[in-house]
Amino acid sequence: MTLADCEHVAEIRVRGWQSAYRGLMPQSYLDGLGVAQDAERRRGHLTQAGAGVVNLVAEDIGGEVVGWACHGPYRDGQLLTSDAELYALYVHPDRVGHGAGQALLAESVTRCAAAGHGRMLLWVLKGNGRARHFYERAGFHADGAEEPFEVEGVMVPEVRYARALPR
Repeated sequence: MTLADCEHVAEIRVRGWQSAYRGLMPQSYLDGLGVAQDAERRRGHLTQAGAGVVNLVAEDIGGEVVGWACHGPYRDGQLLTSDAELYALYVHPDRVGHGAGQALLAESVTRCAAAGHGRMLLWVLKGNGRARHFYERAGFHADGAEEPFEVEGVMVPEVRYARALPR
């Protein structure tokens, strides 16, 4: 991912949230998400990314960015662990089901394994059945950890998924 990709990634992330999280968090929050503000955050995150943080994009045959993934060291509070974490994986809602998500996940898994991480963890909304099925098909499983986060006064539960990485 480059700085030039940030606008496309922001569009993918915002539209992804508005599509995938409809009914799982307040609609007023989803409606208020802005691509310009998110693009600025993406630029900041990209230029200040810590050691080991990797941003990947998937492009279609014409070079259009259709998906984005970000991974790095697993964050346990303020501590970084020896595990890897998939921080984000989004595909434009119009492109879901065409392989971009699988390609991004496979590349993230490959890179994390090559970096010596023993397992990869991720958080997914408990009610997001489509995403949970996607990760389960890729060898991830819910490991029993759950944490809610608050969106406009509503608690939104997340579950943690884990997968051992090949050595």
